[in-house]
Amino acid sequence: MINADKPYLWKADVERSVDTYNAWFLEFAPPAFRETRRQTAAEVSETFRLTDDLYVISPETLLARPRMLPALRMSTAPPIARDRLAGLAGAPKGLIYALEKGRYRPHLPQAEMMQHLGQMCRVLLRLLDRDIFPWLEKEERPSAEARERAAAIVADRLCGTTTDPIIRNAQKQRQLSKIEEFLTRRGYKREAPDGDDPRTMDPGTFTFHLNVRARQGAKLVNVPVDVAIQPKQPRIDRMPILVEAKSAGDFTNVNKRRKEEAQKIRQLRETYGEGIQMILFLCGYFDAGYLGYEAAEGLDWVWEHRMEDMDQLGL
Repeated sequence: MINADKPYLWKADVERSVDTYNAWFLEFAPPAFRETRRQTAAEVSETFRLTDDLYVISPETLLARPRMLPALRMSTAPPIARDRLAGLAGAPKGLIYALEKGRYRPHLPQAEMMQHLGQMCRVLLRLLDRDIFPWLEKEERPSAEARERAAAIVADRLCGTTTDPIIRNAQKQRQLSKIEEFLTRRGYKREAPDGDDPRTMDPGTFTFHLNVRARQGAKLVNVPVDVAIQPKQPRIDRMPILVEAKSAGDFTNVNKRRKEEAQKIRQLRETYGEGIQMILFLCGYFDAGYLGYEAAEGLDWVWEHRMEDMDQLGL
């Protein structure tokens, strides 16, 4: 073990980890949020264009650009969640979730799907926020300034519902960049495995966002892993070292999510044996409750503020 068997270090490490996260947040999180807001405002403006400034919200429009649905939900008074839209329109929640991911459910009969889309469009049109879109009340075309102002408001609403994911994604990319820099300095190359078997990775290579096949009951499922590292001297079973990059801006959230890693390692051990090694790469608010839970599951971790601990993995 690197850190899991050293509880006498945990308190000081938690304090340093919190300081590391807060320093990053104050310097980099606002720009990350602003860039996402800028991109979101551009997407909202495109929604206005495709819907003829919200005068035409139709099933055909949604099918042509299903990802506009979140912007339309945030254009109502009050803004409505996916489940609320499903309830008001009598539409399947799965259809709404699929649309917002950029697709629709192909197994749904066309006539039934168009009926659900029509009901959703009628709800959205009825609830559009006339205070944000005053041109609808006046039945006129908006000025460029009015359109830009409305797009900014809807973008703020959208970003407000996704602030945590925005920050988490930015932090995740930063953590992966640090791992890549660390490994590159030690002579490792970024290279994907040959096929979907992680054991085919060449010695001295690493890869990001790898789906590892694992058993879940009687079937095989993909277990997503942030980083896989094949040491220069591979283990006998040729399984790479797996790393999960984790960051958190508060203590409450991590204790809600702490079972995720435990579930992953159980599935992987069932498939590849007890010797498989998965390490957590931590930055932020991870308290003794979280650390103790993961240690009890046989998981170890490396703190971002002390990355040299990764050398103990036999790289």
